Amino acid sequence: MRLLDRRDGDDRHIYANNLDHQQLMQAAGLQPVESAAANRHPLCMASATPSTTQVPAASDIPPRTKLEDLDRETLERMLEAGKDVLECYRVLKKTNDNIVGELLRDTGTFYQWQHYPKGDIFDRDSHSQYYYHAHPKDQRPGEHGHFHTFKRASGMKRGVEPVPYDGDATWPVGTDALSHLIAISMDPKGFPIGMFTVNRWVTSESWYKASDVCDMVDTYEIDHARPSWPVNRWITGMVGLFSPLVKDLIRERDLALEIRRSTHPGDVYEDKGLEVTSQSPISVEKQITRLRALLA
Repeated sequence: MRLLDRRDGDDRHIYANNLDHQQLMQAAGLQPVESAAANRHPLCMASATPSTTQVPAASDIPPRTKLEDLDRETLERMLEAGKDVLECYRVLKKTNDNIVGELLRDTGTFYQWQHYPKGDIFDRDSHSQYYYHAHPKDQRPGEHGHFHTFKRASGMKRGVEPVPYDGDATWPVGTDALSHLIAISMDPKGFPIGMFTVNRWVTSESWYKASDVCDMVDTYEIDHARPSWPVNRWITGMVGLFSPLVKDLIRERDLALEIRRSTHPGDVYEDKGLEVTSQSPISVEKQITRLRALLA
């Protein structure tokens, strides 16, 4: 399978995968902050001209959820999702396949930036959605591509609305007012290595506050067989297995925008200098091992 670039125009978007916490805070226009949380988990923001502006709300990044603090019912639900992930690996291994290879099996030439499968995958009952695509290798080293997951408006709780917006961009409305949940990075062997969130302009979504998006995570499900039952079951399982982390990253996403807004005037949702808003490495095996130990 060949991979070609099929995107028009310049790509000037900057990822901050290799920046440490201090560099990231400086990138957001903040002075370094000495605290116990300083190196806990960086907000992944694009680089910008450092400033002397200090935002008190960003002086300490909230700690992420500890599995040890979750109730047994939640841990059991996460482990069941993890078992689904492992089951997908088991059946694919029988034919020497993996998640990415299974999804792209009949694709032919694989073009950078193009959505796979064409038209995305959508569950009409849960109103969940996903697609897979790839960036140039120099933008996301070690990654073959990533999945983007979404929830459409019809699958949201009654009364949930996008945040107020008075900028110039056109946001999708009505049943098309979808929300991005999480992206899942895949390595060249077709296995997950990380999760991340993005700014609004990246996926042309509507923007919902973190608490509402976190609620959407709990009902994400792709429960049909096309284009691949194992892939659909796997991506549902991944969101469930890592649901506390997914919610932490969504909350960090909003914090990243808060920081950026305070130091860079203008429409933060369309700020091309801010693309990836939070991220974390993941390991399916380690997550399941921890869950089993806690439930023993």
